[in-house]
Amino acid sequence: MSSAKPSLDLLRSLTDEHVLRALMGRRRLTRAEIAVLTGISKPTISESVRRLEDAGVVVDTGERSSGRGRAGSYYTLSPTCGAALVVSITPQGVVAEAVDAFGLVTRTAEEPLVRGADAGRAERAVTKAVTRVASADPVVRLRTAAVSAADPVDRATGRLVHLPDSPFLVGDLDPAALLAEAVDGTVLVDNDVNWAARAEQAARGATEGSRDFVYLYLDEGLGCAVVADGEVRRGHSGLAGEIAHLVTTGPGGRAMRLTDVFAELGLRRAGSTAIDVDRARSADGGTLESLAVAVSGVLAAAVALSDPEVVVVGGGWGRDAAVLEELSRSTAALPRPVPIVAPAISEQPQLVGARAAALQQLRDVIVAGAREPSSQ
Repeated sequence: MSSAKPSLDLLRSLTDEHVLRALMGRRRLTRAEIAVLTGISKPTISESVRRLEDAGVVVDTGERSSGRGRAGSYYTLSPTCGAALVVSITPQGVVAEAVDAFGLVTRTAEEPLVRGADAGRAERAVTKAVTRVASADPVVRLRTAAVSAADPVDRATGRLVHLPDSPFLVGDLDPAALLAEAVDGTVLVDNDVNWAARAEQAARGATEGSRDFVYLYLDEGLGCAVVADGEVRRGHSGLAGEIAHLVTTGPGGRAMRLTDVFAELGLRRAGSTAIDVDRARSADGGTLESLAVAVSGVLAAAVALSDPEVVVVGGGWGRDAAVLEELSRSTAALPRPVPIVAPAISEQPQLVGARAAALQQLRDVIVAGAREPSSQ
């Protein structure tokens, strides 16, 4: 067993990280409060705060604590720590956000997209939204980014991928390259259903089956995310969960691709493979039963391959009570029935998931940069 002691630089680095993480969670703290939260002595905390203040990472707010005893100065993170960029690309449009290290959305911009938008239009919408967010406070740098796209995403390159009959294809869009000038660091890009699954995992908590579940997304498009052992499984090329072309049981007991079931039932938008959400939500009993049979065939395959504890069904019409009830009835007869539940997060779950990832990455960048003050 080695008897070597940690170096002074390492100890200082660890203390600085504790101080920064404490401030990220509480926004402003006195040195005494940080010492209590971290369990580190106040003199050591005071030295760390002084180092971080000299490096421009931490600033004195000018406020003082009140009450009994000696007043203490409140400290917070410097605005120069920057923000994270979050971008969501959907058939309806582009949403861009700036998120600070405290997890607060400080700026938002939206740009609409017409249905069937090509790569050029999508690029212009992303550029406009990001420019508006960045220019709102040019002093605050965008240190990192997370992008959610309602299209398949190549795992290696981050580019959007063409698949036959996908309802929302904006062409060979490369979000990471598009944001390279606006963002200092890494740009994470993933499919919207995978981000939604990550948001669901965080919301459900470790005690509610969040380590092993299938997230089925039924909206204008069809998608599925598999969370196994606490990780979203993206597959070799990032296309895991693209379920539209799985063969299942269609109307009349005929075998057909899942996407074709909606054409057979008259539930597609005119001139598109996109599902008409309003029609799906108002489907009559017979149509709803046919949908449930088709979807349960896909779920049977997902359950057989991933062995989830629960299936979460989200999306514009998938999370409706009538759909969940019919799916539960249809899947009950499967060889391996699994509980069907509504999502914990129903509004813009993809944005929630991408925002959480961007925030975590931003915080890690700030902590790493504090070890090299010149990088701030």
